[in-house]
Amino acid sequence: MAIREVLKMGDPRLLAQARPVEDFSSPELTQLIVDMQDTMRSLNGAGLAAPQIGIGLQVVIFEVAANPRYPEAENVPFTVLINPVLTPLSDVMKEGWEGCLSVPGMRGLVPRHVSLRYQGFDATGQPIDRSVNDFHARVVQHEVDHLHGILYPMRIRDLRAFGFTETLFPGQTLQDD
Repeated sequence: MAIREVLKMGDPRLLAQARPVEDFSSPELTQLIVDMQDTMRSLNGAGLAAPQIGIGLQVVIFEVAANPRYPEAENVPFTVLINPVLTPLSDVMKEGWEGCLSVPGMRGLVPRHVSLRYQGFDATGQPIDRSVNDFHARVVQHEVDHLHGILYPMRIRDLRAFGFTETLFPGQTLQDD
């Protein structure tokens, strides 16, 4: 078990394009996924991308199961998604509040596609092909953005809807995604 340090906004590694994974059988990939899972869970995150821990590979993980921070969100199964491709299933977008482990203590109102298809590979190189909606779609888009050097504040349309969590939501206990 290894909990890794999560890079913070301002670190240039978060702005780099991640490289595709080529070797699904490498012990380094297996260890990376274990470390990502340990790190995400230790911080109560909904997802984590490899670039957030300084590894420039196209690997994301995500999971939401009975999370008190998202009481109305549907469960999102634990997923390892490698070399992802996202395809919006409609032009419908919706704004929703997001946070990020790399932008601690802040929230912003971010537009995302409501419905999308994601394709890629699991940890063993088996294909994944899912169509998802709503919160699940939001989580996937947020994490995959990290692979392209995009942090959620870059997607905010109106910076009046961006600020410190304790100021935006006084009295509420929210953690970063």
